[in-house]
Amino acid sequence: MIYSHEVKMMCPVARGVNNGAAPIPEEAKWVKVKEVKDISGFTHGIGWCAPQQGACKLTLNVKEGIIQEALIETIGCSGMTHSAAMASEILPGKTILEALNTDLVCDAINTAMRELFLQIVYGRTQSAFSEDGLPIGAGLEDLGKGLRSQVGTMYGTLEKGPRYLEMAEGYVTGIALDENDEIIGYQFVSLGKMMDFIKKGDDANTALNKAKGQYGRVDDAVKIIDPRHE
Repeated sequence: MIYSHEVKMMCPVARGVNNGAAPIPEEAKWVKVKEVKDISGFTHGIGWCAPQQGACKLTLNVKEGIIQEALIETIGCSGMTHSAAMASEILPGKTILEALNTDLVCDAINTAMRELFLQIVYGRTQSAFSEDGLPIGAGLEDLGKGLRSQVGTMYGTLEKGPRYLEMAEGYVTGIALDENDEIIGYQFVSLGKMMDFIKKGDDANTALNKAKGQYGRVDDAVKIIDPRHE
């Protein structure tokens, strides 16, 4: 340790009370964090790329400072999906400090990692008051049985009005309109379920029909339009 001349010439003064780190809630315990290994928690958050043209939802499950589980969901350019693929290999096994200082290629994923780091080290995790935290695999619960991201895709213009393209239930195939041409429901195909049916041996047409569904007052519709072509 190198000290300046001014510091060397100072006389020592004893420090008073040192209360240490303020405790933070971690998995239903109050912990005074001094080292990375003292940190545990499950949380998720959002990051964005520099031109703000894409975003990443990052979910981490940290146990004793080590990332045990990572879910990376992106929307934006095709490069983001490739970066997410790399991040799914890179993040598990790293400490949260290592992960913070790792180049995850995509700005959105890097920003999400920064935001989650702040949540975790300040005790703002989703599992702060959950006894023993959440199990490894909890990140998949957001995806549902088909393990597909919940993505909503809607489009609208002043001249032609709204178009529902992708809802939580799946790929929208038809929009139900009433006599005033107002939306009263929609038809959809659950692509995750369709693929499961095909894997079990159904042909594509059978699987498609079994995976169809509808929401709202579709049966009362005056007409049903294809949101992508009408």
